[in-house]
Amino acid sequence: MGAEPMATKSDGPSDAPSTYHRKIVPVSELIPALENQCGSDAPGSRRKTVIQCHGCFDIVHPGHIRYLQFARAQGDILVVSITGDALISKGETRPYIPQELRAENLAALEFVDYVVIDSNPTARDLLDRIRPDVYVKGEEYATSHDPRFIEERDVVESHGGRVIFSSGQVVFSSTRLMEALSQSPQLDVERLRAVSRRHDIDTARLGELIRAFFGRKFVVFGDSLVDRYVLCDANEIASEAPMMALTELDAEDYLGGAANVALQAAALGAEVVLVTSLGNDSLSGWVQSTLTSFGIRILTVHNRNDIPVHSRFLVDDRKLFRVSRGRVRPMDSISERKAADTLRELSGACDVMVSLDCGYGLVTPGLVQRVGDDLRRAPLLASGTGTSRGDLLAIRDVDLMCCSERRLRAAMNDSSAGLSSLAYGLLQRVQARSMLLTLGKRGLVTFDRRSHDRATTAWHDRLSSEYLPSFAGHVADRLGVSEAVLTVSALTLSAGGNLMQAAYLAGAIAAIRIGAVGPVPATADELHAWMSGRAELMTPPDVSPLRIKREPRRHVAHTV
Repeated sequence: MGAEPMATKSDGPSDAPSTYHRKIVPVSELIPALENQCGSDAPGSRRKTVIQCHGCFDIVHPGHIRYLQFARAQGDILVVSITGDALISKGETRPYIPQELRAENLAALEFVDYVVIDSNPTARDLLDRIRPDVYVKGEEYATSHDPRFIEERDVVESHGGRVIFSSGQVVFSSTRLMEALSQSPQLDVERLRAVSRRHDIDTARLGELIRAFFGRKFVVFGDSLVDRYVLCDANEIASEAPMMALTELDAEDYLGGAANVALQAAALGAEVVLVTSLGNDSLSGWVQSTLTSFGIRILTVHNRNDIPVHSRFLVDDRKLFRVSRGRVRPMDSISERKAADTLRELSGACDVMVSLDCGYGLVTPGLVQRVGDDLRRAPLLASGTGTSRGDLLAIRDVDLMCCSERRLRAAMNDSSAGLSSLAYGLLQRVQARSMLLTLGKRGLVTFDRRSHDRATTAWHDRLSSEYLPSFAGHVADRLGVSEAVLTVSALTLSAGGNLMQAAYLAGAIAAIRIGAVGPVPATADELHAWMSGRAELMTPPDVSPLRIKREPRRHVAHTV
């Protein structure tokens, strides 16, 4: 975080309480300031004693106050370093307070002289630069064998400093305090504002990105299917067995799988090519005519007898169960060769390429092997799965993976490990660059490598993560939301947006889609209208809503 020019008075910035924000400094400014005040950077030879404390300080409570007061009593200058939001691993919703506000809370304390936001997972590197005379840790570390703390202690002692332990006289838990506190709408707004400022998320920037969707060459390949809603009336228990008796009233069909991704991309203004498999049945004909009416070019590389259908039976808008129809029909060698040639040709002439594996036979190991590195010719490559049959590990070396927590745990065969650990394991296995993980009603979380350069050690380092709460109010239907999230995220990155801007627009389109029954695509106009009511987006829009010629919002349901 940036800071105003630092005061050079020998007694430090704490003598100016009206300008406590000046205490929040980058380490590049802190080091010369300490040298100016102390006369040396070597512990033991300084004119003044430097003390350092390090932690999360998510909610500053009385235990923290006494801990910091104890630390300040050990010397002359107290430096408090806090772990940045992206490096905290206390669950996907932590920290509760963003790093900018956490830094302000600490800087407002009279006995704190400097606050630094650390961009590393531990304080080791920062300790090596600051070289405190005294490093104060909580009493729980006195007998700790945590290798991260051992590294910190060794660095302090190697420069002639010492480590002491104290947690103050009153013990509190930030985690338990947060569990006990009710959600504050105003605090939620402030958190989102801090995240938005940090990642250049405002109405003007998002408007530019949405405008850039128009005309982008978007290629999606994967299985297409039909999502059918069977509307029923519930009668009494059936006479022949103790089971529910339903009377079918009507049925509506929607595009699913890769066809849904293609439709959503077209609704946002992209020029779309769909590489998929279709059957020779009437439903396949309806899918083809619907997609064509939205200007989508269809390249059929694998023929089926019929298109897969997922039927959901509803009573009073409540889904009772789902019945799937359609066999897995893997491509033969001739179809694989045809598909590979098609993808090679398209990859070099598009802005973004998306793979969506629904597990019905289009994305095969043979196809992936044939295409190989050719897919990397696309400026941006993204992947996801459309059903539980899809394989997250099918496509390697992608720029963005989109999936749900449930799909991630299934792919890694682990139901209990932390999300950061699972995300790191999956990204390493497929050598992907970043991940956007949806958490249902809790929102979403992003995972990104600290460097996208494979030649650096940071490629294999711990992931940076950021959490966004759900923007949805009323939840009508979650079907098709994952495809919408994948689509808008890929478009945002290809248009030059960063990962958090992509995540924000993904949360926005999810909120729009969840509020409607059936996987009906959201338009650019609807995104603009939704953003106009967001309190955290303080910059007014400088572009008018984008209007495209075709009518992408019209209902694509097919009554049977």
